[in-house]
Amino acid sequence: MAGGITAEVRKLTVVAPGGSVRHLVLKCYVDSKVMQKAGNWLNRESWALRTLAPLGLSVPELVSVDQAAVRCEYPSLLMTQVRGSPVLTDEGVDMRVPQLAQQLVAVHRIEAIDRPQDYEVLTTADTVVVPTGAEAELWSAAIEVIREPVPPHDGVVVHRDFQPGNVLFDVSNTGPHRLTGVVDWAGTAWGPADLDVAHCSTNLALLHGPRWGTRFATAYEEAGGVLADTARARRYWRVRDALACSEELQAWVQPWREAGRTDLTPRVVEDRLDSYVSFLMTTSN
Repeated sequence: MAGGITAEVRKLTVVAPGGSVRHLVLKCYVDSKVMQKAGNWLNRESWALRTLAPLGLSVPELVSVDQAAVRCEYPSLLMTQVRGSPVLTDEGVDMRVPQLAQQLVAVHRIEAIDRPQDYEVLTTADTVVVPTGAEAELWSAAIEVIREPVPPHDGVVVHRDFQPGNVLFDVSNTGPHRLTGVVDWAGTAWGPADLDVAHCSTNLALLHGPRWGTRFATAYEEAGGVLADTARARRYWRVRDALACSEELQAWVQPWREAGRTDLTPRVVEDRLDSYVSFLMTTSN
């Protein structure tokens, strides 16, 4: 199955002797560069699937997991398949964004008895990559934003990679696409809701243009979601995620190109990221 960056994902069709059929998905971490992290990612994802599926959220059901590759060739997770496909086209984005927001609010309202692991932030001010041609002074100011102390926040269950590539829609009809599920829970954590909102906003800005990055936060609040109570804190999380994207921008969008968005050339996504960061730094959020 296409779209993965850190793992190989395969669809399995299992036919029992009696003729019953199950559609499963096997995720395997085969890249030696991520092998040390694979166990942690699988622990996070298996926690999410065990916890969220019984609560009625549209996520895969866990079948089995082998974090240490005791029985499998690689660290692996087996789960049920959720029907639907990611939709990355510009057409219909105005109909999908409210659904994305409503789904994320539902995730953040989950009251888990056992909390997942705390969130991790890897980006530092020293690892940011400034796009070619970007205004150096503005980006320098953005980098200073993430040197600030982490704003106080309440914790919720966060997906950590909630974005159009990990959200499935029913594309079988000719009408508006209906959201059917959320996949790739390997980053599941306990952290501020702003983390997920910021991440989806960055992705939408790159996919569809900067204005959609700013529109998503509004849609999230319209759906009942609660963000940080100060503009400074909200800007902190959004700037942090946008700058994190700068470190691996081309790898970030490569699956989108492979899925047909060949218009997202390196120059286009760099310009969109620069415009989005500029907006965050020059407006109150």
